[in-house]
Amino acid sequence: MRVLVVEDEADVARFLRRGLMEQAYAVDIVAEGEAALETAAINTYDAIILDIMIPGVDGIEVCRRLRGAGSSVPILMLTARGSVDERITGLDAGADDYLGKPFQFGELLARLRALLRRGSTTVLSPLVEVGEMQLDTRSHRVAIGAQPLMLTTKEYSVLEYLARNAGRIVSREEIADHVWGQDFDPFSNLIEVYINRLRRHMEKVSPSRYITTVRGSGYMLEDPCSNRSAGG
Repeated sequence: MRVLVVEDEADVARFLRRGLMEQAYAVDIVAEGEAALETAAINTYDAIILDIMIPGVDGIEVCRRLRGAGSSVPILMLTARGSVDERITGLDAGADDYLGKPFQFGELLARLRALLRRGSTTVLSPLVEVGEMQLDTRSHRVAIGAQPLMLTTKEYSVLEYLARNAGRIVSREEIADHVWGQDFDPFSNLIEVYINRLRRHMEKVSPSRYITTVRGSGYMLEDPCSNRSAGG
């Protein structure tokens, strides 16, 4: 999942970036309203965390312009001012939820997960299953059958994105956007490295091949049993 954080307080932005990345989100940070509008226009985000009090175009106007441009990305607004009138203004501008500062990071995560579930065109279950493989998106635990896979945060992020898109080819660009965001070097071989790591983890607990390389297109994760059936 890729999240845009619009926050001009450097300490808060670093705190959110670190915490969200530890939870397997790809995070982009901008500090001003115009930058938020430009960044949201050229990138695809699963959610936006938007502070109201930002330089230039404020968060309310950013939200209003995004909705006016047809964006349906879930927006969680943050503010140090918690008046009822301000919350109403933010929600009327198109925000999906509202969180006052200071906040507990756990509550922000819970609200973000709820927005992602509601904002998806399909129901995002906390449990993703592909064949005998299960991913618990709340705890980030992964197992094939009864055998757990011990993954790093980034390995888990790659696997969850593939699992959320099981059965279709996912390009390198899609993986880079949703797992690394703007930090990704397009000339890097990091994606290949992480795919190979995931395969090695899986080979330790199962003889089945879950991840297929589609030359020139990307990667596909699928139920190996259905793959064998289709291939005869």
